[in-house]
Amino acid sequence: MTEPVSTGSSLTRRQAYERGQRRRGIVIASVSTIIAITAVVVLVPRAPRWNRVKKSFFDRELLMDSFPELLEAFWLDIQIFLWSTPLIFGLSLLVAVTRNSRSPALFPLRALAIVYTDVFRGVPVLLTIFLIGFGIPGLIDSRAWSNPLIWGTVALVLSYSAYVSEVFRAGIDSVHESQRAAARSLGMSPRQTLGSVILPQAMRRVVPPLMNSLVSLQKDVALVSLIGPVEILRRAEIQKSLAANFTPYVGAAIIFLALTIPCTRLADYLLHRERRRTGATAIA
Repeated sequence: MTEPVSTGSSLTRRQAYERGQRRRGIVIASVSTIIAITAVVVLVPRAPRWNRVKKSFFDRELLMDSFPELLEAFWLDIQIFLWSTPLIFGLSLLVAVTRNSRSPALFPLRALAIVYTDVFRGVPVLLTIFLIGFGIPGLIDSRAWSNPLIWGTVALVLSYSAYVSEVFRAGIDSVHESQRAAARSLGMSPRQTLGSVILPQAMRRVVPPLMNSLVSLQKDVALVSLIGPVEILRRAEIQKSLAANFTPYVGAAIIFLALTIPCTRLADYLLHRERRRTGATAIA
């Protein structure tokens, strides 16, 4: 009579199988990547007009000359990002909490929050920047309040808060109703329940999508240049015009990638960790 296989032995075989599958996947991914890179390196230079494209977009000398000025202009992008982020988080959290409120007396505020999110999620960020950046200064007879940095920031905050508020609202809705019931059974008020029970759990769950929103914000900060500020995109445009060459745009893209790629990988890591923590299956 055959003896049953012990649990420890079965786990060992399963782990060995999973390890073999991971190694196989790594090998296949590595080979396909090498083939793809080789194809690009070999085929692109054989294109009929590659020399013209190389001269117009990949002028090494011009890239080295323009890079310091692009880095200096990029500091303005970082500043706009740094002062916009806390404003976006504060406004979006307020909108999300308002939309999730259950008091009948707050219905007008809930309706206003719904209209706000619908409008600013429906209008492109670029168009919002144009409307606010050129429209509001025309209503104010003051040079102090005509700074395009102010209204560019306002446009970014209003646009991104509409998106991020939905992320917060999804996190709040993901907390099971039993959590509210347990808080009520302990005698906690609705405000105490929200601040001590619901929001801490919701915040932990929305960290990965919030990171993706921050990556998008860092890129869209460059759109503020269209209403006046000389940040990296406008500096690249000026250098392109002076040199009659598109290489400064490539330099600006490299700088953005140097910042956004690590942030994207961090967002992926946080998402993978959250899936493991909640017991969900991570997508390879």
